[in-house]
Amino acid sequence: MGTQLLVIAVAILFSAFFSGIEIAFLSSNKLRFELERKHGRLTSRILDIFYRNKEQFIATMLVGNNITLVIYGIVTANVLTPLLGPLNRFPTLLLLAQTLIATMVVLLTGEFVPKSIFRQYANTLLNFFAIPMYIFYVLFYPVSKFVSWFSYWIIRLAFRMKINSGEEQRIFSKIDLDHLVEQATSADNSGEEQELKFFQKALDFSEVRIRDCMIPRTDIEAIDVDDTVEQLKKIFAETMYSRIPVYRSSIDNIIGYVNSKSLFLKPKSIKECIIDVDFFPETMKANELLTHFIKAHKSIAIVVDEFGGTSGLVTIEDIIEEIFGEIDDEHDLNELVEKKLSDKEYILSGRVEVSHVNEAYGLGIPESDEYETIAGFILHHYQSLPKPGESVKIQNFDFKILRVNKTRIDLVRLVID
Repeated sequence: MGTQLLVIAVAILFSAFFSGIEIAFLSSNKLRFELERKHGRLTSRILDIFYRNKEQFIATMLVGNNITLVIYGIVTANVLTPLLGPLNRFPTLLLLAQTLIATMVVLLTGEFVPKSIFRQYANTLLNFFAIPMYIFYVLFYPVSKFVSWFSYWIIRLAFRMKINSGEEQRIFSKIDLDHLVEQATSADNSGEEQELKFFQKALDFSEVRIRDCMIPRTDIEAIDVDDTVEQLKKIFAETMYSRIPVYRSSIDNIIGYVNSKSLFLKPKSIKECIIDVDFFPETMKANELLTHFIKAHKSIAIVVDEFGGTSGLVTIEDIIEEIFGEIDDEHDLNELVEKKLSDKEYILSGRVEVSHVNEAYGLGIPESDEYETIAGFILHHYQSLPKPGESVKIQNFDFKILRVNKTRIDLVRLVID
């Protein structure tokens, strides 16, 4: 009995090993492995063999696991038979009881628990067990190779299907890159913090919509096509912008824009120097618009909402800022107020983004898809436009409204309780 119990324990350990290695191999971060492979360690060279022969490696692990389970099943049945003495008179019930008990034990100790552990520490455990894996890979290779070949032959003969060899070059996914950044961020890499932020923003860039980076409608400086050139010159001088949108009758009917350089041609009317502008929905992805800007050699576009009205304006600089952070361009000349009075008190413009102040000062203001700015956060919870001098308490954030205009919150004082 003692020898049989030892065999069962060893079989369960080997089953846990093969099951864990299989799930670790499938869920490992291939990009991290490629980076480690550059160091030329023995374990990296062994894992490189496995990654270049993925299907063969998995087949070998399955062969090892199946052999182990067969041994486990036979020995377990021999151990359970005398323990289930009353059921010996009922062979069917005895077989059912043996199957249920053996299955529950192996599922718990040889499948669920090891797979959870190996999935959590996939790359680490693959490196740790690389040499034992290679020994079993060589040992079971002839069997797994024959089984794989025979399986392909049956499938092609019976189902007329062509099976890919699976040896195509590995293409890294966004998930691999995300995992690598998370691991690097969790480590002590203070000197590389800025580079990691750029990397993470670049990974998230594909999900950014142009409504997330546009200049809102209320901040657009535009001119009516029927206004005079002198009025246009005045707007250029006051705003210091190089491009001014032109509309007919309403800001919702933008017909183009004027570049400040066109004034050197001494036009007699605004109509003479209007440049066509493209329109895009606010739900369009920013990376697609960036591609359009590059291909069309343009740098400005008008953003429209679902009803066709003007929602905002977006430039190529606004899109690039989503990756590299704030870039001082013409639209940033009127700097947003962002002043730290103490660890608990701040003066902030309403247009300052919540994500920015959280990152810069660690304020912990809740972020949501429903708003982007400090003003949006206040309006989302207050549900109306507060008056100057009014205080708005949201959780442990106390906002005192310093300046508002008819439609927006311009400046607030934030005190954190």
